[in-house]
Amino acid sequence: MITVEKIAELSGHANPVFTLELSQKPGILFTGGNDKGLVEWSLKDNLFIKVMFAVPASVYAIHCPAGYPLMFAGLRNGTVMIFDFIKQQLLPPLQHHNKPIFDLKSLSGKKELLVASEDGTVSIWSLESLQLLHTIQVSGDTVRSIAISPDEKRVAFGCRDNMIRIYDLEDYTLLHVIDGHTMAVFALQYSPDGAYLVSGSRDAQIKIWDTVSYTLIKNIPAHLFAVNNIAFHPTAPYFASASMDKSIKIWGADDFKLYKIISREKGYPAHPLSINKLAWFDNGSKLASVSDDKKIMIWSVQFE
Repeated sequence: MITVEKIAELSGHANPVFTLELSQKPGILFTGGNDKGLVEWSLKDNLFIKVMFAVPASVYAIHCPAGYPLMFAGLRNGTVMIFDFIKQQLLPPLQHHNKPIFDLKSLSGKKELLVASEDGTVSIWSLESLQLLHTIQVSGDTVRSIAISPDEKRVAFGCRDNMIRIYDLEDYTLLHVIDGHTMAVFALQYSPDGAYLVSGSRDAQIKIWDTVSYTLIKNIPAHLFAVNNIAFHPTAPYFASASMDKSIKIWGADDFKLYKIISREKGYPAHPLSINKLAWFDNGSKLASVSDDKKIMIWSVQFE
C-alpha cells in the first residue's frame, strides 16, 4: 500500500522546468529550464529562496557533486556553468561543446565530471582542476542520459540512436552496445545493488537489463508517451518514472509491478503537462517533480 499526497506546489518559473537537483546541503533544491535563471528553493519551508544566477540559454541538466562546494549547470548552448558555494560566485564555465548538454554526472572515486552532449560525445573533466581530461565519441548522434554503476566500474550512456552503450570507467573503453529500444533513450538508472540497469525511452517503454550479460530481463509498456526520468527510492525496493504522458508511476524494484499512478486521471492534483524529472528526498518520504507546466510539486509518499 502506497499513500501519496501533494504537500506543496512551488511557482516562480515563467517557462517549462526541465531539470532539478538536490543540493549537497539537505533541504535545498535547485531547478532550471527554459528560463532566465537557475533557481534555489527551500524544501523545509517549500518556498522560493532566490535566483542563483542568470543563464544565457535553457538549462537541461544540473549536478551537485558530493564532497565538492560546486554546482554544474548544462545549457542548451553547450556551455557548462559552474557555481562555487564557498566563493558565492560563478567560476569560468566549461567551454567545450557547441551543442546542448543533456546530462551531468560525477565519479567520486576518480574525481571526474562526465558531460553528455547533442554532439554525440561525452567530455570528462577533473573535479579538482576543472580541466578537460578526455573526450569519448559515444554516438553519431546525441547522448541523452548517463548512469553510473554503484561500484563506479561501469557507465551507461543512453543515446538518440536508440542504443545504450556501456563503457569501462577505468579506461573509457566500450564494453557493450544494448540495442532494444525503438526510439531515443531518455532515462537510465542502475539498481542500487548494481544487478540491473533500467532504461526509459521516447518509445514509452521501460526495459530492465541484466548487468552481467546485458540481456533483457523485462520489458514494461510503462507509459503512453516518452519516459523522461527514472529515480530509484533510496531505501525501499521501488523506483519512480516520469513521463510526457503527465503521470508519475511507482514500480516494484524486485517484481517490476506497477504499484501507483500519480496523475490527474487518478484524482491527484498533478501536473497537467509533461513531467520531466524526479528526486526523492527526506529518506525517500518525499518526491519532487518538475514539469512543462512551470511548477515544482512536492509529494509525500508513504510505503506501508
